[in-house]
Amino acid sequence: MTLTHPLWLVAGVALAAAFLWLMRLGSRRAAASALAYSDLAFFETATGTRWNPALLIALACAVGIVALGAALASPRFVATLPMRGVAVVLCVDTSGSMRATDVAPSRSEAAAAAVRAFVDAVPDGTRLGIVAFSSGAGVVAPLSDDKDALRDAIGRIPPPNGGTAIGDALVIAARQLPPSGRRAIVLITDGVNNLGSDPAQVAPQIGAAGIEIDTIGIGTNDSGQFIPGTDQTASIDEDGLRQIAAAGRGTYARADDAGTLRSHLAALAASTTRVRRRIDASLPLAVGGGAVVILALVGGMLAGRFP
Repeated sequence: MTLTHPLWLVAGVALAAAFLWLMRLGSRRAAASALAYSDLAFFETATGTRWNPALLIALACAVGIVALGAALASPRFVATLPMRGVAVVLCVDTSGSMRATDVAPSRSEAAAAAVRAFVDAVPDGTRLGIVAFSSGAGVVAPLSDDKDALRDAIGRIPPPNGGTAIGDALVIAARQLPPSGRRAIVLITDGVNNLGSDPAQVAPQIGAAGIEIDTIGIGTNDSGQFIPGTDQTASIDEDGLRQIAAAGRGTYARADDAGTLRSHLAALAASTTRVRRRIDASLPLAVGGGAVVILALVGGMLAGRFP
């Protein structure tokens, strides 16, 4: 939190302290005057009270004065708030290379678990969709804010097989999104495109439409493992994924294990559906402080404690 005019807070604290001192001084004088016309029994009764209503009223006034001083100091703080009208499509690679086990238990299983974590992490009301792609691309789940339906759809993501058509997946994902509002595509793939539309040409067009593209590269380049059923080594095209993310004004992250993949998707769930805003707390403090002071003074007068 920051204070634009911190001296006002100092002044409020000083004024509250002075008010309490004056109230205490007045209370002592009133007690001394009462004792001059009283006896010992009255003194014991007066000083034996466990709590003093006047003191509580004075403390309430002091708190209100400090709050008013804080309001004049113009406090501001940054808060992370969920955005409304957010739509995100998750593009999940289901090509044959996702059978690779350099990410345990396999790239495809780790991706499905991370997508489930993404669904769990976004605020309620966020609309999500799922597109799966290999040699072609298809919608597994249309945009919906029904998290249970989306979790069920994750189980329908096809098993890994075939080539990799990243560009086609991006085109279909963009078509699922509304024409305006906060929109994003999250691409989870090993990035080795070999079929369909060229993602290097598709991504800039999507980015120009105001749709963010975030990419997560899953896998390694130096594991020495082969893709099951082939003689091809498991690899990842990081340069291609960086280019796609840059064209879509998004971010790129690499995940070479399941835990890192879930962490990256959790971070994207926050960044694509929430926004950091600077909030001015002056008005709430002013209203609250003023209300406390007024209520305390009115209560004191009704109780015969003021003036």
